[in-house]
Amino acid sequence: MKRQIFTFTTSDLLPYIDWSYFFHAWSISLKDYNSSVVLQLKREALQVLDETVDVKALFALCDAHSNNEDIIIEGTCLPLLRQQHADSSKPNLCLSDFISPKTDKIGLFATTTNLEKRVADEQNDSYRRLLVQTVADRIAEATASLLHKIVRTDSTLWGYAPNENISIEELNREQFQGIRPAVGYPSLPDQSVIFIIDEILNLKEIGIELTDSGAMYPHASVCGLMLAHPLARYFSVGDITEEQLIDYASRRAISPSYLKKFLVRNVM
Repeated sequence: MKRQIFTFTTSDLLPYIDWSYFFHAWSISLKDYNSSVVLQLKREALQVLDETVDVKALFALCDAHSNNEDIIIEGTCLPLLRQQHADSSKPNLCLSDFISPKTDKIGLFATTTNLEKRVADEQNDSYRRLLVQTVADRIAEATASLLHKIVRTDSTLWGYAPNENISIEELNREQFQGIRPAVGYPSLPDQSVIFIIDEILNLKEIGIELTDSGAMYPHASVCGLMLAHPLARYFSVGDITEEQLIDYASRRAISPSYLKKFLVRNVM
C-alpha cells in the first residue's frame, strides 16, 4: 500500500471550488448568479477563505481484486450493492465491476478542513454559521477534486492518466478517466462502509472522527474510493429487495436489521 498525507492552502483550492453547489445550498437559481445580493454573498464567502484554514487530505493506493459484488482491498473485504433494474436492457451495475477479479489497484481517500470549529464559534449568528459551513463543504469537495487530479496524473502516486489536459470547467463536469464515489452517495449508499475504509485509512490521522452512525466530524469531510477503469461511471444503486439486503448483510457479517438503518432509503 502506498499512502500519503497532503496539506493544501486555500489558494491551492480556490480554482477547484464549484460555486454552483455553494449557491444551490443557499437555494439560489442560475438566473440570479449575477445579482448584487449573490455577488455580495460570494464576496463574504471569499473573505472566509482569506482567513487561516487548515485543509488536509489522505490518499492510499491499495492492491485490490473483485469477487462478485465484493472488492478485496489489501486483504480486507468491502461488500457492495448491485443495482436491480426491472428493465433487462440496462446493466445492473456494481462498483466491483470496475475492479479486475485478478490483480488491480484501488484508491482510498479522505479530505477535511478545520473550518468546522468556526461554525461552533458562531453559535449566536445563524447567517455567519451557515456561511462558514457551506464554504467548508465546498473546500472539502474542492480538496477531493484537486487530490483526484494529482492522483490521476502523478506517477509517484498512481498516474493512470499522465497525459490528462483538461480545463477546470471540464474537470467540474467530470470529463476525466475514473470516478471517486464518496461514502453515502448513490453508488455507495451504505454509510456504515466507512468503518471498513477507516480500518485501512485511519481517518484520525487527519483529524476525522466517526460517530456510531458513521457520520464524520468535522462534517465538512469527504471519504470514498477512487477507481481508474476507463468505463467506470457513476450510477445509483436505487431500491434493493429484502432478499438482497439479507445477502448483503451476510457478506458484511452484520444483521439485516442493523444495516437497514443505514439503507432506509434503498430497502423496498
